[in-house]
Amino acid sequence: MKHDLVVKSNSFTNPDFGCKPEDRPIEEYISKSVINLDKPSGPTSHEVDSWIKRILHCEKSGHGGTLDPKVTGILPVGIDDATRAIQLLLTAPKEYVCLMRLHSEISEDKIREVFNEFTGKIYQLPPVKSAVKRELRTRTIYYATIYEIDGRDILFRIGCEAGTYVRTYCHNIGEALGVGAHMAELRRTQVGPFNEKNHLVTLQDVTDAYHFWIEDGDESFLRESLLPMERAADHLPKIIIKDSAVDAICHGADLGAGGISKLSDNIQINDFVAIESLKGELVAAGNALFSTDEILSADSGFVVKTSNVFMKPGVYPRLWK
Repeated sequence: MKHDLVVKSNSFTNPDFGCKPEDRPIEEYISKSVINLDKPSGPTSHEVDSWIKRILHCEKSGHGGTLDPKVTGILPVGIDDATRAIQLLLTAPKEYVCLMRLHSEISEDKIREVFNEFTGKIYQLPPVKSAVKRELRTRTIYYATIYEIDGRDILFRIGCEAGTYVRTYCHNIGEALGVGAHMAELRRTQVGPFNEKNHLVTLQDVTDAYHFWIEDGDESFLRESLLPMERAADHLPKIIIKDSAVDAICHGADLGAGGISKLSDNIQINDFVAIESLKGELVAAGNALFSTDEILSADSGFVVKTSNVFMKPGVYPRLWK
């Protein structure tokens, strides 16, 4: 969803404090970066994390949304300080391209009819081997576009709510068709703001970029391979705060109306929002207590309940008591 910004209070930022994410020194850039990784078939997501740690010689890494070993595609990986920011992607919408195999042939008209029924709100029971409690739950299928039907093989693209199991989706369609079906191949093509056109890199790309920096002093390839951790919040509505409000938020304070410079034009009550500095740094995230219009008209009082803090205190001066 596109979020246009509206101005609540014209504000300026002091160049002596903080830094635009893309201008961070390379060591800091790495430690606050996210990799839009093209996961190969074979390793687990946790194995990929460990390889990234060895490649970049970093202390921590964490991925946003686990992929099964045989599944390929988008696996955002956060480095060091960005491992907490990567958690913002866990509830982001996902997209996959799937090859489903029917257990018997059936008419194309019937296949397309059932696919249309399996969009919007659907019920799913997570598989036996899953990381969540196995109970019936609803998930939203935003679209399911059939690309090709070749006998018993169906190639389709699906956009879905986080927590949707495509393997279960295929099984349930097979049951609805009365012939049975299973997921033959799966590739994830999007996680929130991360897609195949947005700096998608392989493990080899990251390895090469790191060695260009270490051996030749050329950091340009590394900057192209890694993205600022702020990109993990691009799918969220935003509230841009004044320099004077940053340090209080870094200490876990809730956001007051007086500290806001700009905000997204479509915030609703209880929306999860990203709080950023005027330089574009990710400061925190939390739940909006009011809508955009109400926040624009508010002169005082708290407007966001802060729940996640990403910036360390002391980056901006303390101007609160």
